Amino acid sequence: MPDTAQQDRLAKAREIANNPVAYKVCEGCDSIVTAEVVICPNCHGYRFDADPTRVVDQAVELGTREQRSVTAEDLS
Repeated sequence: MPDTAQQDRLAKAREIANNPVAYKVCEGCDSIVTAEVVICPNCHGYRFDADPTRVVDQAVELGTREQRSVTAEDLS
């Protein structure tokens, strides 16, 4: 059985995949952000791919593997 962090990642991936038009993928770091974001909070990039298929594919990829990136919560 996956640990709690992995279960949270899977739940978030499902949420994103169920409504991909509300999200977009940062082309700088491949993070998924909400559609309203202008600058990526992780890498400060400003180029995004809002194609729903790309968003779903990225959500599945991120949701089914271990976290590899450092988040703001990790630094506090």
